[in-house]
Amino acid sequence: MAKENRPRCFFDISINGTPAGRVIFELFSDICPKTCENFRCLCTGEKGESSICGRPLHYKGSLFHRVIKEFMIQGGDFEKGNGTGGESIYGDSFDDENFTLDHDEPMLLSMANKGPNTNGSQFFISTSLCPHLNG
Repeated sequence: MAKENRPRCFFDISINGTPAGRVIFELFSDICPKTCENFRCLCTGEKGESSICGRPLHYKGSLFHRVIKEFMIQGGDFEKGNGTGGESIYGDSFDDENFTLDHDEPMLLSMANKGPNTNGSQFFISTSLCPHLNG
């Protein structure tokens, strides 16, 4: 489903300070433009500092705080690092855009949230098929 005009961004991953590689994300901005712009800006840090928590709006240096074998890895809590914090570039959170895409293959990037219309900065990467997350 790759398209040439979709933006890409990356994380350079390290484990205990040792470089482990680069992960490149293709963002489906043609399907979820607001969500993708939020993720892209949090990758680049171009929005500066949060007016809510006072920290940089940036994933750099943040942790993968949750790993569930054969399901997903979760990160994006640049505020507290434990899954209870983070925010979007639009403020605390923003509404869901749509549920058009299925979790029909591993290594898909999705937003993690606390329920409907609570997207902030947290995301997860699927490590297996996740049909229970569709819709």
